[in-house]
Amino acid sequence: MELQPHRREGVLPLPVVLISTISPEGVLNAAPWGNITPILRPLDEIVLASWVKRDTLDNIRATGEFVVNVPTADMSREVMVCARTYPPEINEFAEAHLTPHPSKTVRPPGIEGCIAWMECRLVEEICREKYVLVIGKVEHLEGNDCFFTPDGEMDPAARPLCMICGNKGMQFTYPEPTGHFATYAEMFLK
Repeated sequence: MELQPHRREGVLPLPVVLISTISPEGVLNAAPWGNITPILRPLDEIVLASWVKRDTLDNIRATGEFVVNVPTADMSREVMVCARTYPPEINEFAEAHLTPHPSKTVRPPGIEGCIAWMECRLVEEICREKYVLVIGKVEHLEGNDCFFTPDGEMDPAARPLCMICGNKGMQFTYPEPTGHFATYAEMFLK
């Protein structure tokens, strides 16, 4: 089946995160994001793509801070509440009944119940006509003890939320362990 190039989100499952910010006036904002990725291991930066006009982007620009929250598959309803278009003066934590998780290095709180929290500071914006790439430095990374082993590895049973986009909407899903483990050394020819 041949697909149009703009349908790439239908063949590439996207991670779903909630970006939490706070406005200069102190209003909490939480917005779902699927266009986010770490920048090359072992660097401590991430990049997210944003439409030019979003309250989240305005807050990041104004404060230089944001938190990337990794929700569980069980949080898809809260994610969809946060996906609605609200005026900037509406507290989206309250709308979605989210509980703030105290941050250690930035002003915006994280979201309780998430698998992990990345507290970030704005490093750079790359602006295009219709979108902006936001590069953030992860200042503090914290995993929820419920979803991590004592040595800091995420338990595959954590079920981080993902989505597959279609013509009429999105299907929420989560990674399923295959039972296969590979070491990094296996990537190199001997």
